[in-house]
Amino acid sequence: MNNYELTLILNPDLSTKFDAFQTKFERMLTDVKFKINKLENIGRRQLAYSIFNHNKGHYVIFQIEGQSEAALELESKLKYDTSIIRHLLLKVNKPSLEDSLLLVESKEAKKNSQDNEENKEKLKSNSEEKIEKASDMKPSSKESKDSE
Repeated sequence: MNNYELTLILNPDLSTKFDAFQTKFERMLTDVKFKINKLENIGRRQLAYSIFNHNKGHYVIFQIEGQSEAALELESKLKYDTSIIRHLLLKVNKPSLEDSLLLVESKEAKKNSQDNEENKEKLKSNSEEKIEKASDMKPSSKESKDSE
């Protein structure tokens, strides 16, 4: 049995329907007699250059195990799948069980964007509180006339 790493760039329109694609693709891998060791769903990312008029793509990385004859059959099926805009099948000596750099980078980017959103919300609420306090501190025109 050989170890392979399969990287797919999917049509970005499939991002919302990824679960359906995943079950269909996993069924195809088992039909070709591949064993799936790991799946990394990276998500939508900006492409370095346009592919079939797409500027973004949905990235997926599979760690799979199977025979070399099955890899040839898989390559031919990947070539004609319209939902896949690019693919790369690499034979690796030892499968990596760690998260890929793409996955780590995308997780950090999501975390940073969430932190930025939270900071914006805090700043917004703090500025609203300051405005309310400032308006409470100012005497209204009716109160200033009463004190005279």
